[in-house]
Amino acid sequence: MFTSLAGVATAMSAGASTSPAAPQPPVPKQDMVIDVVSANGSGCPLGTAAVTVSPDNKAFTVSYSEFTAQVGADAAATAFRKNCQLALNVKVPQGYTYAVASVDYRGFAHLERGASATHSSLYYFQGERNTGRTKRTFNGPFDGDWQRTDAFGVSSLSFLPCGEMRYLNVNNELRVSSGWSDKHKASFLTMDSTDGNLDTVYHVAWKRC
Repeated sequence: MFTSLAGVATAMSAGASTSPAAPQPPVPKQDMVIDVVSANGSGCPLGTAAVTVSPDNKAFTVSYSEFTAQVGADAAATAFRKNCQLALNVKVPQGYTYAVASVDYRGFAHLERGASATHSSLYYFQGERNTGRTKRTFNGPFDGDWQRTDAFGVSSLSFLPCGEMRYLNVNNELRVSSGWSDKHKASFLTMDSTDGNLDTVYHVAWKRC
């Protein structure tokens, strides 16, 4: 059980990437509270993942401190794949529900020529089949920061059923393949927050019940 991490976010409108055709509902006056119920996986050992609030209170951030997949050099045989499954208890103001409208990912990668890596993610409400699932591939040579944004249109947003209490599950996987690169040189992909800049931000869309 992974507890004692909490974030409080003021309600927000949908991310800029969603359709502007429909007007947004009034922003709730109460706060949205986010608790980490559990964090499981090789990419987020106990105490290495946290949920915080953005300075403008318009998103919540999941930060990792040991989320790195690596091959080559002295990497362990199992280090090529790392994953993290988070269960978030999101408490919304009465009379409202929400959906994940967009997600911003950031990290760092070093891939030798011939190596490749993938970042896969999905987020869904407990018991729901409708999930947001995405995947991105990186090819070497590559050395530097990376960033990606997943945006979902209004028609594809999966809202939490009104009045129901379900965890928001967030699952991320990093995978690295050495391919035909020099096996004596390290290649890695990370989603990490040791410098305060590498993290994942989730933007929320509101709907009145």
